[in-house]
Amino acid sequence: MQLCFLYPGQGAQYPGMGKDLFQASAAVKELFGLASEACECDTEALLFDSNEDELKQTQNTQIAITLMNLSVRRYLLEHGIESGGAAGFSLGEWAAYVDAGVISEEEVFPIVMERGRLMAQASEDFQSGGARSGMAAVIGLPSEKVDEVISTVEGAFPANYNSSEQTVISGDANAIERASEQLKAVGARRVIPLKVSGPFHTPLLLPAGSGFENFLHNYTLQDPKKPLYSNVTGSILKSSTDVFSNAVLQISSPVLWTREEAEIADGGYSMCVEAGPGKVLTGLWKKSGQSIECRPTGSREKLDELIGELV
Repeated sequence: MQLCFLYPGQGAQYPGMGKDLFQASAAVKELFGLASEACECDTEALLFDSNEDELKQTQNTQIAITLMNLSVRRYLLEHGIESGGAAGFSLGEWAAYVDAGVISEEEVFPIVMERGRLMAQASEDFQSGGARSGMAAVIGLPSEKVDEVISTVEGAFPANYNSSEQTVISGDANAIERASEQLKAVGARRVIPLKVSGPFHTPLLLPAGSGFENFLHNYTLQDPKKPLYSNVTGSILKSSTDVFSNAVLQISSPVLWTREEAEIADGGYSMCVEAGPGKVLTGLWKKSGQSIECRPTGSREKLDELIGELV
């Protein structure tokens, strides 16, 4: 059976995630040790003992989510289940890079840690002059209409194209509030403010992208060894050069998830597996109307259920 692993991103984290896998799997325990050494932090304490506020700090989230995603992958590999293709939502793309052989597990943790630090710094710099960052999920309006409305609001940008009727907008908080009122006026069913620490996936984070590009030159990326899908273009990344450019641009570019889903659906897979915490990507996949199934794996119970079906 040909599987595509979908790795979730920031927002999927929760206190205690991965503890059941850690207790059950020597391979997962080994990965926690590797991550702790690479990041010079106690990853067991970070995932198992942190509260929600600590976990949602960008620099912590990036390590925690990546570790959880790759723990799910290790648990599946332990049981002989491997992906035939890989994709990740925002931060989740870094787990997909590991899955596709672009970067090693040892290298990915310091990379995402620095990515988180740079994004947090850029967000703080943006807000240091009195500005506030904001994000909101626009429900019940086609993405084309959302784009049309926010193009007239300076400081508001599309951030995530989640489904045909769900688009996340991001940018300056005042601009997001103005855009929200306009979007409701033209028929948005709901506009839900999101609690965030920065204007993610917008040009306001270009300074983070620039710093990250300089940092990433310290690593040698490999060509993907399996289909690897891009948030920036929605299509397959074919070379290490493409991956490098994508990794830098992704910080300040919108996530084209609906386009990515359509590309994956055309890839000949039997099933998608949401390899990480929660079931957000499974929900978005169902809304996409694609014919193949997507399964969540956010707990050992769900993983064992899936493994029992596939092995």
